[in-house]
Parts: sequence; structure tokens; C-alpha cells
Amino acid sequence: MTPEAELDPVRLVAIQEEPLRSGAIIDAVCAPGVGGIVTFTGVVRDHANGRGVTALEYTAHPSAIEVLGAVAREVAGRPGVRTVAVAHRTGHLSIGDLAVVLAVGAAHRGEAFEACRVFIDTLKERVPIWKHQLFDDGTDEWVGTP
Repeated sequence: MTPEAELDPVRLVAIQEEPLRSGAIIDAVCAPGVGGIVTFTGVVRDHANGRGVTALEYTAHPSAIEVLGAVAREVAGRPGVRTVAVAHRTGHLSIGDLAVVLAVGAAHRGEAFEACRVFIDTLKERVPIWKHQLFDDGTDEWVGTP
């Protein structure tokens, strides 16, 4: 890593079809000033609103990577936050697959916990990535579309 990259608190921002590796996200936020790392991992579950889910499909708008980067920068600017990293899947995901992994490295745990919650909530609110849920009764539903 170059010295300039080491100074950038936004260590990784990715939207990808390949499976996510939570260890890579955690490794990305490790730094000398980090005293606590908090992660959030979204996993494809087998149910939603009382219905059986068989799989999900995620679709990202072309602007999603830019918006995700902007959200990461906002979180990186919070008090005490030293580093952030995030990756979100697209394409077909099976039950148990990782859908999103994010990590916040901060000077202290309280700052890391608070920033991590803000990170995932803001991501879900603003990043144009849409979830297509496939149900066990053969029906489907889109979530998060405009």
C-alpha cells in the first residue's frame, strides 16, 4: 500500500458479484490508530415477513458505487473513526450467502459501534441497490425499489 493510500480512511468500497470475504473487510480497516473494529454482516436468510425465502437477487444502479463511496466518506468523517470498508454483493445469492459486509475502525469501541449502525442504516436508505426476494411458494417481491 502506498503512503497516500494509508492516509485515506476509506480503505475499500466494492459492489461485486463474487462472494464476499468478511476477513478481507476487517483486514482493510486495521491501522495503528484503531482501538476497536465493529462489523456488520448481512446474510441471506430463509424467511421474510413470515414467508419462506429460497434465494435473493441484488441489482445495483450504475451510480451505486459512487453513492456507496460517498456514504463511506461520510462515516469516515465521524468523530473518532479512523478507517471504513464496505462490500455489497449483486447477482443471485443463496440462503447463507453474505450480502453485505462493512467494518468501521475507530479509536474507541463506542465510536465504532455508533458509526457502524449509521453506516448500514445510511447504506440501506441511500445506495440504489435493490433486492428481489424469491419465495418458496413461487412468488417474488422487489424490496427497496424507487
